[in-house]
Amino acid sequence: MFDKNVFKMSGIKQVFALLVGLAVSQAFFILGQAYFLASVISNLWSGQSFKNQMMPILLFFLCYLCRHLVTFFRDRYLESYARQQSKTLRIELLEKIFRMGPLLIQKHGTGNITTMLIEGIHQVENYLQLILVKIINMSIIPVVLLIGIFILDWESGIVLLLVFPLIIIFMIILGYMAQSKADRQYRTFQILSNHFIDSLRGIDTLQLFGISKKYEKSIYQTSENFRKATISTLKVAILSTFALDFFTTLSVAIVAVLLGLRLLDGNILLFPALTTLILAPEYFLPIRDFASDYHATLDGKNAMAEMGAIISEPEAEIQQISVSNWSAKSQGHFNQLSYNYGENLALSDVSFSISGFQKIGIVGMSGSGKSTLINIISGFFQPTQGEIQLDQVKLGNLSQKDWQKQLAYIPQSPYIYHRSLRENLAFYHPEASDEQLMTVIEQLDLQEFYDELPRGLDTIIGEGERSLSGGQAQRVALARALLDSNRKVLLFDEPTAHLDIETEVALKAKMLPLMANKLVFFATHRLHWMREMDYILVLEHGRLVESGTYNELKAKQGAFARLIQEMRGNQHAED
Repeated sequence: MFDKNVFKMSGIKQVFALLVGLAVSQAFFILGQAYFLASVISNLWSGQSFKNQMMPILLFFLCYLCRHLVTFFRDRYLESYARQQSKTLRIELLEKIFRMGPLLIQKHGTGNITTMLIEGIHQVENYLQLILVKIINMSIIPVVLLIGIFILDWESGIVLLLVFPLIIIFMIILGYMAQSKADRQYRTFQILSNHFIDSLRGIDTLQLFGISKKYEKSIYQTSENFRKATISTLKVAILSTFALDFFTTLSVAIVAVLLGLRLLDGNILLFPALTTLILAPEYFLPIRDFASDYHATLDGKNAMAEMGAIISEPEAEIQQISVSNWSAKSQGHFNQLSYNYGENLALSDVSFSISGFQKIGIVGMSGSGKSTLINIISGFFQPTQGEIQLDQVKLGNLSQKDWQKQLAYIPQSPYIYHRSLRENLAFYHPEASDEQLMTVIEQLDLQEFYDELPRGLDTIIGEGERSLSGGQAQRVALARALLDSNRKVLLFDEPTAHLDIETEVALKAKMLPLMANKLVFFATHRLHWMREMDYILVLEHGRLVESGTYNELKAKQGAFARLIQEMRGNQHAED
């Protein structure tokens, strides 16, 4: 019922103590309601005047009011606590993602991670609001009420005591069935999320190769599987709710019939019989509440378990070593770097050197290891073998804060946040002034786009607001890198892969000046960029097969020349 991560949350002991206290007080208010209501009815039945019943009536309403005030206060408190814990969980999850980077995303899937951060957090919040109070109420309130019923009428108490475990056993059986269905539904939802996101991101490529229809059918089939899993879960939920309501109603009816027969025989007085009859439905109410919301908590429990598994993912212990800021005199050496994706070798014995402010091109066919090398340079991946040396400082990896704070990363599809243009531009440099922002807007030909914005820098863009073209999005990414002058290392990972040639040529003219006085790593399959590089690394199947300047590699007529020849089918390969 409880996910083990619940017990790790801050302040959970105080929450449990408070909920236990509130459950006990609520149970006594329920007893008070039943006592005073039965007292009024039995007194009126015995012939007493209504005027003499004002005090019990007032006490009944007082117990009723206090009972619901307890519920109101408890729900408000739990809402606040669940919101705060969900916020903390989101921060922990994001920090974990930022620390482990693409490695974690690849393992769990982009769609799954995205869905978890958006929908999963709300499911966890709902889970915390429901499960804590339901479990505690079901554990405490029936016990207190049963003691009161035994004091009033031990025979009815025995009936209720015998029925309750049977209902619990029945709930456990259905609960396991529901859990199995919910797990299947959640796994199907993860597959659907990953499949949809991956297909959406690669829609241009799918259309290019004429297989978008095939993937359309694949997404349809995956969504059908999710629909069937959801319907299957709902069937169990509806069945269990119906069965529980039936058995609890039947149990109350049995108690009522037995009490009625004993009243007719004169074996019990009206007051204890009426009080017991009022308490019987209240006795089953916590378990009915728990059952009705149990299925609503399963998604939250699964999401919380998945988040806990991600947060507890083992991380390599990285010793932080002081790294000096990169300058025109800096030297770097990458010696025999290798990297494995599980059992698959992605990069093998790659060695090269860098110096000062230079532009280094990284080229190769798809799957050659370009992105893996970029991820090692960025510090997201730790090489499984090899050594890195920066200005005489030997490092096992580049997951060093002093190094990473010098980096600016420009991917092929930069993310535009659902924020103002100002916040999107100042991503790396939040303290940037409006004058600095307007300068980069002019430098990167964003002035026309800016002039169309109704609120200027404060206009919300991205995610359903004002959309940007591919070229505009890349210019925003470049502006982010340009604004922070302290970031001297630029990483480009296929930055123009999704742009048409006209947009790319226009953007190229703006990008090249930004590379001056910077150390640039430029991974691409569009070889015309290599003319602008000072040094080129040619990768094949994870190995560095050639390196040198553009003219040197052309003259060798080796791997680089073959790569150009293979890409001549693409009219933009070297044009």
